[in-house]
Amino acid sequence: MLKEFFYLPSYLVEGLFDATLETLYMVSVSSVVALFFGLIVGVVLSVSRKDGILPCFWLHQVLGWLVNTTRSFPFIILIILLLPLSKFIVGQSYGTTAAIVPLSLSAIPFVARLIEGALNEVDSGLIEATQSMGANEFSIIMMMISEALPSIINAITITIISLIGYSAIAGAIGAGGLGDLAIRLGYQTFMPNVLFWAVVVIVIMVQMIQSCGDYLVSWIRKKR
Repeated sequence: MLKEFFYLPSYLVEGLFDATLETLYMVSVSSVVALFFGLIVGVVLSVSRKDGILPCFWLHQVLGWLVNTTRSFPFIILIILLLPLSKFIVGQSYGTTAAIVPLSLSAIPFVARLIEGALNEVDSGLIEATQSMGANEFSIIMMMISEALPSIINAITITIISLIGYSAIAGAIGAGGLGDLAIRLGYQTFMPNVLFWAVVVIVIMVQMIQSCGDYLVSWIRKKR
């Protein structure tokens, strides 16, 4: 009985491999998109606050409200709401590529808040010293990003791990990946071995990403 629980026939091994690739595809693309736009939004939120280097009350308030509103939606509801947008962008409202749209949009405000927090922790004395040397706003922002880099990498690590979990949820409505395999074959067809190995692969992915993130943070701090 225990042997049957751990055993996977060859066709299921291939299915598990394909599902893993689909999950990696969804997570990697959505992570890049979320990091790109999340970094921009996070920087704008940080520099536009009252005591920022480019204070702008209305921009900070409006952008903060949009970020908070987007973060308040449960992911499963956000997927459904964004079905028309997914179809408009990628030409279909289901499948692995279509899932990248809600995955990215759900992660952007998450990344933005984490990066804003990281930038806000930069020592104000460093900012003032940089300003006193005649640096422009872009140079100051780059200095802030450099100083907050360990925290930003931690934020990226947390985001990627969260997206792995979100991709599993997306699999429940036909997005493919390990979530789809675990639910469609593992749960609905009463194949606990498939469900077990899908979870094992997800756990391994999370552990590897967290270890890489921790190593990068440690390496950057040692180089300083």
